[in-house]
Amino acid sequence: MLSNVKISQTTNEIILTVSVIADINEILQEIQVKLPRLSDFYQTSTIPIRITGRLFTETEMEKIIRLINSEIKVPIKFDDTSDLLGLHAIKKTFEVGTEISETKFVQGSLRCGRREEYSGSLVICGDVNAGAEIIAGGNIMVLGALRGLAHAGANGNKRAIISANYIDITQIRIANLVTEVAEKTSKCPICKVENNEIIIV
Repeated sequence: MLSNVKISQTTNEIILTVSVIADINEILQEIQVKLPRLSDFYQTSTIPIRITGRLFTETEMEKIIRLINSEIKVPIKFDDTSDLLGLHAIKKTFEVGTEISETKFVQGSLRCGRREEYSGSLVICGDVNAGAEIIAGGNIMVLGALRGLAHAGANGNKRAIISANYIDITQIRIANLVTEVAEKTSKCPICKVENNEIIIV
């Protein structure tokens, strides 16, 4: 079932709300599937399209614009940080350290298909199994094994970290950065951003 891109309409724009955890290829594929529906609408309309829900890199924005404009010639706007979070949240998201944050504790392991999301930090008191997802605005700590998808600093905070008892073949994300963990790590690794890339120490 497609759920990474939701389409809605106001009186003066079409809104595409994208999932914060989907990668750019998943988003492009879903837009491609939904373009015929949009094309039908734009036979009689010229209102602009606004894309919201997450931050994109310049390259990602270019890919989305190129795809939509291949079928529909319409202005496309992307929400920036102030649109997504409100001006008051910019300092909190990008400048404040992650040493102290509101924390949610989840008791037990997360099975495949389960998703935990929290605006602060998340502590999972168990394993995160393959197919499970954890998304946090702050840090992520897994007291067991991390085998599912983990996305820390989901609102754009590159100072967030991910830690687990060990990490075993999964994808981790911090802010808008992504890395694949191809093999089981040593005990108690810490994932953090240095020089605009995720490193595991």
